[in-house]
Amino acid sequence: QVHLVESGGGLVQAGGSLKLSCAASIRTINSYSLGWFRQAPGKEREFVSSIAWGDDSTIDADSVKGRFTISRDNAKNMIYLQMNSLKPEDTAIYYCGAARAPFGSPLTTEGSYSYWGQGTQVTVSS
Repeated sequence: QVHLVESGGGLVQAGGSLKLSCAASIRTINSYSLGWFRQAPGKEREFVSSIAWGDDSTIDADSVKGRFTISRDNAKNMIYLQMNSLKPEDTAIYYCGAARAPFGSPLTTEGSYSYWGQGTQVTVSS
């Protein structure tokens, strides 16, 4: 069982930055692909970014490319999402997810993930 806890959300003006963190309560996240998803009011949860284990390869949604960066610290069992140049349309609850996956395989579909955190709210004002 993997327990995930997100933190770092908040209120920020458009153009600002936030860094989300996700702590995993497991001996090691070394063999897990990790990801961030978000859900805005009245919308379905959508993929944001994912990072594979082994080679740290990443995939980002087109809407966040060049602005968001996912990273992981296996020694600390932490996942991060650095968000720059934030826009009002980035407002959502952000969730981190984890799943066992093949080497070098970031995961982009919600159904691929076995474990989820409770989410952290990000609000971007115009």
